[in-house]
Amino acid sequence: MDKEPKVSVLMPVYKTDKTYLKEAIESILNQTFKNFELIIIDDCPSDPREDVVLSYKDNRIIYIKNYKNLGISATRNKLISLAKGEYLAIFDHDDISFPERLEKEFKFLDSHPDVGVVGAWREDIPSHKIVKVPEFDHEIKKILMEHFGIIHTVSMIRRSVLIENHIGYEEEFSPAEDYALWLKLINTTKFYNIQEVLLKYRFHENNTTFSQIDKMTKATQALQAIYRRKYPELWDNYLFDRTKTLKIRLFNIFPILWIRQKNIRQRYYFLVLFLFL
Repeated sequence: MDKEPKVSVLMPVYKTDKTYLKEAIESILNQTFKNFELIIIDDCPSDPREDVVLSYKDNRIIYIKNYKNLGISATRNKLISLAKGEYLAIFDHDDISFPERLEKEFKFLDSHPDVGVVGAWREDIPSHKIVKVPEFDHEIKKILMEHFGIIHTVSMIRRSVLIENHIGYEEEFSPAEDYALWLKLINTTKFYNIQEVLLKYRFHENNTTFSQIDKMTKATQALQAIYRRKYPELWDNYLFDRTKTLKIRLFNIFPILWIRQKNIRQRYYFLVLFLFL
């Protein structure tokens, strides 16, 4: 490995099933792209996975054990602070990256300096369902008003975008800290999704999707309330895509015109605003 790796793969670990962790690590070590470091932070000092990680004799692996449990957002921020790579590959401890993942994401970011985040599609296991996300920036940002337009665990971020804008993960919104990060980046950089599957996402009873569903739902709803007010045009455009109803706002605040489309015909609804001076 070169002194300064081009890509830092960031992997937080917490009580990970050892078989899943081995598969995750090996999927990174077997990448076609070689100039990376794999930083693993174990956030469970009382039940660490040191034996699994250190069984791999690869100098690209950097293993750190937190002296106390910091939580997922603080651990992710610590990973960012330790990274040396120009690009940060986000990767969860129980997923599997396809061999070409790092190479394809690196090449895209390296040739598109205006894009700060690149993602891809995923395959859910064991169902084998393919989860697709839109390709281009504006469509991704509209989708973010409702749910994920970038799949976090298969994303790669230009590190300078985070460092120069002082953006990181927020504990306040954990375990939806990844969704909060994307929303914070809307007005800062462009997004892009490679239109192919580059990761297998593992569903099991211990992952956050199941174990913290209520907390995640509340955090997601709080974020949506904040950012729909902050970006009303994106929210209106998203609704238009879903319902074919578009709001036109006065001063970007007061809705004065709805345009509802059904097939070819359009009907127009006017809201008359009475202003009393």
